[in-house]
Amino acid sequence: MKVLADETQIATLMDRLAKEFGAEVEASDAPWAIVGIRSRGDVLAQRLARRVKVEYSGNVDIALYRDDLSEVGPQPIVRTTEIDFPIDGVNILLVDDVLMTGRSVRAAIQSLIDFGRPRKIKLMVLVDRGGRELPIAPDYVGQRVNTEPDQLVEVRITPTDPDDEIVMFKRPRKAEGRP
Repeated sequence: MKVLADETQIATLMDRLAKEFGAEVEASDAPWAIVGIRSRGDVLAQRLARRVKVEYSGNVDIALYRDDLSEVGPQPIVRTTEIDFPIDGVNILLVDDVLMTGRSVRAAIQSLIDFGRPRKIKLMVLVDRGGRELPIAPDYVGQRVNTEPDQLVEVRITPTDPDDEIVMFKRPRKAEGRP
């Protein structure tokens, strides 16, 4: 396992992202919302909302919007989506921890559109590790990491995890005879 960023470095990344996004919010005449993708994007979104003043904030659960539900297991864990503001005409910053294939972001966008018609949706990720399967690109990136197909990048963030860190490690091999 390789540590790509520790608590201090993550705070620095978040400060830079807040400054970049904050400039766009200040230049806009339309309301903004920050919406995090559960389960770590929502924590990052909360941290960002403390740094940048926006009209609304919330989070979205994508469990039922995933295109790989059959691979996830027989009982996906469904958490709450908290969008308690009108989406129509609002600029939305969607926040996630790691961007890889783009499928989680696609699911989150689909979920948001079920609530209404945002003016626009922008994407912020703490880590872009490449490997896109869909034509989705972030507008704001904390850190870009080049990975091999057998490597995983994980953001660990309090209170979901014991510590704040970004780590990269090799994907565990599947046991013989198991999918």
